[in-house]
Amino acid sequence: MARKLFLISIFSMLFVASIQAQSVIEKNEGSPFALLNLERHQFKLNLLSPGFSYELGIFKNVTASTSFGLAVASYQEGYTFGFAWHTRIRYYHNLNRRNRLDKNVTGNSGNYFAPARSIFWGPLQLKKTIEGPKDFAIAVDGIVYGIQRTYAKGFNFNAEIGAGYYRGDGVPNGYGPLVNFTFGWVATKRKSRKPVFN
Repeated sequence: MARKLFLISIFSMLFVASIQAQSVIEKNEGSPFALLNLERHQFKLNLLSPGFSYELGIFKNVTASTSFGLAVASYQEGYTFGFAWHTRIRYYHNLNRRNRLDKNVTGNSGNYFAPARSIFWGPLQLKKTIEGPKDFAIAVDGIVYGIQRTYAKGFNFNAEIGAGYYRGDGVPNGYGPLVNFTFGWVATKRKSRKPVFN
């Protein structure tokens, strides 16, 4: 319990620090850290499955994202299907190219690489073949390549593929794929659809 409280405290302090840093960067758009193409804040409701996503612009091409929703964990020990918490640090690598081609970058529409973490808790799982206690947990650490697009009316899709190491608490460890797909609606105001060149 003490470990969980410590991790929550650290996450809260980092979140507050990043919000304060954003307000400083907002005042200096000429800064190399200014977010010319990325959204400062993007909140999305997932429509295919119950859940939500939040993405925070940190630097010029980097965001931190978190989401909660239905997901599948599958590796050599079996699979589990249920609710999971995902975190990513996304590096968007093609925003300048999309700008040059006059393509949409609104709503963080781009391709990215990301270190990825997903956590599955036993009580929130709907179906599983992994042998273990009911209160097991699996943390998946890996890397993904993703594509995200947001359209004029706010509809958004995000697709990721990668691989990771599944570390179990009460269940065996192992390696396996990471695949994620969401379709939703961006509830926050988005930047103009006109590309910003940098």
